[in-house]
Amino acid sequence: FLFFFFRFGRHFESPLLWQSVIMIITMLLMLRLCTEVRVSNELNIKRRSFAAADSKDEEIKAPPKRSYLDFDLNYFWHWSKFTDYVQCVLTFTGVTGYITYLLLDSSLFVETLGFLAVFAEAMLGIPQLYRNYQNRSTEGMSVKMVLMWTSGDTFKTVYFILNQAPFQFSICGLLQVFVDIAILLQVYLYSSYPQKPVSHTAHPASTKAL
Repeated sequence: FLFFFFRFGRHFESPLLWQSVIMIITMLLMLRLCTEVRVSNELNIKRRSFAAADSKDEEIKAPPKRSYLDFDLNYFWHWSKFTDYVQCVLTFTGVTGYITYLLLDSSLFVETLGFLAVFAEAMLGIPQLYRNYQNRSTEGMSVKMVLMWTSGDTFKTVYFILNQAPFQFSICGLLQVFVDIAILLQVYLYSSYPQKPVSHTAHPASTKAL
């Protein structure tokens, strides 16, 4: 959503905006699916939410009393309902939009906002990269999928450079390609030289789109 606010301060081509719109919609749809699958497989019946539940009413069978004042940071982005993610995104969008409105005349703020927008997108592969490193394995990952990430990000970065998009786009596009290449190297190394997985506390699987 930072792309929208950045465009108010510095105009860039519409295709760049529309690709971010498509990405946001796709990510929300995948987030909803992943949340439903994860919750259906969880043994823990306690519900985690963006607006934290009353400790006496945490079970799913009893609708929780909600208060934004006792938000539980320990379960940030590990909530039990898709609506909690929507609430978080809307809250973030509202706060960021208000701040942007106040500081729109500041070129430093606008340029920083643009960098954060594309940097957040460039870091989408980092959770998967780190999880592969933790597990010492890329089992279950599709090489074709990673190649599609890399080719898509490479094409996008070349487009940024050739069309002289704001410098933030080109820099973070290159960073995104490097992350994709690092994941490809992990796929090669861990498949060619299998290592013993490192035991650690299980968490819901991460994907680049999330």
